[in-house]
Amino acid sequence: MRELIPPAVRARLRGLSLVSRRAVGAHGLGQHRSRSRGAGLEFAQYRAYEPGDEPRQIDWKLYARSDRFFVREAERESPLALWLLVDASASMGQGDAARPNWSRLDAAKALAACAAELALRQGDRFGLIALQEDGLRLIAPATGTRQRDRLWLELHALRAQGRWPAPQRLRPLWERIGAGDLVLMLGDGFDEAALEVAERLAAARREVLSIRILTAEERDFPYRGGHRFRDPETGEELLGDGAALREEFLRRFAAARQAIDARLQACGIRRAEYVLDQELDLPLRRLFGGRDAAEGA
Repeated sequence: MRELIPPAVRARLRGLSLVSRRAVGAHGLGQHRSRSRGAGLEFAQYRAYEPGDEPRQIDWKLYARSDRFFVREAERESPLALWLLVDASASMGQGDAARPNWSRLDAAKALAACAAELALRQGDRFGLIALQEDGLRLIAPATGTRQRDRLWLELHALRAQGRWPAPQRLRPLWERIGAGDLVLMLGDGFDEAALEVAERLAAARREVLSIRILTAEERDFPYRGGHRFRDPETGEELLGDGAALREEFLRRFAAARQAIDARLQACGIRRAEYVLDQELDLPLRRLFGGRDAAEGA
């Protein structure tokens, strides 16, 4: 099975951490916190000793005063649930000459693997929802190397095909993604239905992040001479001269991205952009790399 994360990228991931802004804002300490009780960082309460408790949790000073065993409980850190939402519609099969044999979907798979690696390193849970016209392919969140291997097998099997799934096929999204979960959406970022999913999740107080994956040819529009441009999902075609179309395309393309960014920002969705000829970890550094993350805020 082909390695999804290049060694140089894996090395740079060590400086990144998945952080839930909702959790940090709600609890103020650590990367993500829960209100469950146990052995943790911050004292919460005493309770009577029970068989199976670790002796190191016993408060011996309190025992000396009361002649009874009590255990100190604390609020403890709780694993975050990271959902990786990968667009596997036909438009994700697009690549360009800037980097042969490297499509949008290839990039989405690699970025998903990188994010899962961050979660694995932190002991957080991670799961996958791949969105295709015939339905969703779902791996429930879990942690550990077996979960990572399962995720990688599912990612390798993904193929770009069809359109974005119909609304009735999206029901598992609303049933499975829970309050406090972190959602990372990976796709080309222009499908109206995908934007509506992001907005609905954010409105339901799920923390949503978005990485928009572009081709270098979309960014630069380097075409010269006559070309046939075809929409891979609708089949619509446009014939025209590349040089004559370039200025108008770049203007409208920039305006469309700005309009989408404004919608996402209005919902509090952090975002980053990745172009196929860039370093793979660049959008992850913008989202999770501290000072660089401000660019995606």
